[in-house]
Amino acid sequence: VQLQASGGGLVQAGDSLRLSCAASGLTMRDVTMAWFRQAPGKERDFVAGIRWSGGNTYYADSMKGRFAISRDIAKNTVYLQMSNQKPEDTAVYYCAAGFRLIASTVRSRDRYIYWGPGTQVTVSS
Repeated sequence: VQLQASGGGLVQAGDSLRLSCAASGLTMRDVTMAWFRQAPGKERDFVAGIRWSGGNTYYADSMKGRFAISRDIAKNTVYLQMSNQKPEDTAVYYCAAGFRLIASTVRSRDRYIYWGPGTQVTVSS
């Protein structure tokens, strides 16, 4: 199983950025894909998640309205569109895959089995 995230970089406050995570080696049925982020000295926090079957989406409350998660079934790829970025969005962003998650556990880091290596996003003021 491999999760390969890409799309990170250095942007200015107010800019937009789209992250991608390509999954391979997974049977996508019953999979929930998610993005987490970890700022220096802080814990890894849930950002957004999406059920592969059905496309139900979940967001951290603080991300609603600025971030959007989506998937491309044909490409086995999940995206995180980030808009109106702020310096506090600076973090390493990780994609993760979990199986048979119920709604109450989608935001729980320890429910995800596979993790990608992360991609750095830096937002300058």
